[in-house]
Amino acid sequence: MKKLVVLTGAGVSRESGLKTFREADGLWEGHDVMEVASPIGFAKNPELVLEFYNQRRKQLLEVLPNQAHKNIAELENYFDVTIVTQNVDDLHERAGSSNVVHLHGELFKVRSTVNTNYVVEWKTALNLGDLCPQKSQLRPHIVWFGEDVPMFSKAVEIVQEANIIIIIGTSMQVYPAASLFQYASTKNIYYIDPNPNNVGFPDFIEVIHEKATIGTKLLLEKLTLR
Repeated sequence: MKKLVVLTGAGVSRESGLKTFREADGLWEGHDVMEVASPIGFAKNPELVLEFYNQRRKQLLEVLPNQAHKNIAELENYFDVTIVTQNVDDLHERAGSSNVVHLHGELFKVRSTVNTNYVVEWKTALNLGDLCPQKSQLRPHIVWFGEDVPMFSKAVEIVQEANIIIIIGTSMQVYPAASLFQYASTKNIYYIDPNPNNVGFPDFIEVIHEKATIGTKLLLEKLTLR
């Protein structure tokens, strides 16, 4: 069975009604990114950061996977599929995808501030005073700006082994995630985005100028000859 890798970004979840963190003005829900998504911001105002992610977590509980998530999950009927996502939501999993690598962490998990290996499921509010077994404050299990991306090496290996690669709903501007497709040995690469930023892309990458729900339907039909 051919190995198919799907690289996804915020555009996949947008059609579920999930707001993208960073809007056109560069702010995340009205906050400068460094205030709510950096170790410096957390050290300066932990209550603000915790509340920011509490609201994101609450919002995620209110939305459902959209047809794009479902179309991607259906690919498992035809291929050995791995999803490498920049998204911190669980919509791929809820749609039925069984192999998802989260580059930037997961919103429904928290971890210790002193022991990065202590990670637990968490779907309610996280507050100051919520501690790990070592009596240290818990924090969102999110890769913040200025932090290493621990899953990146694994993602590179996955991409290198792929027979087919699909890129969906990402601006291709957030690094190192944006560089992942460059590790591919295959030329069977598709890019789905209504306003694709494909400047500098190799000519062999097929661009589908559609939003995620429509683009994944078209590509599902093409790849499975339905």
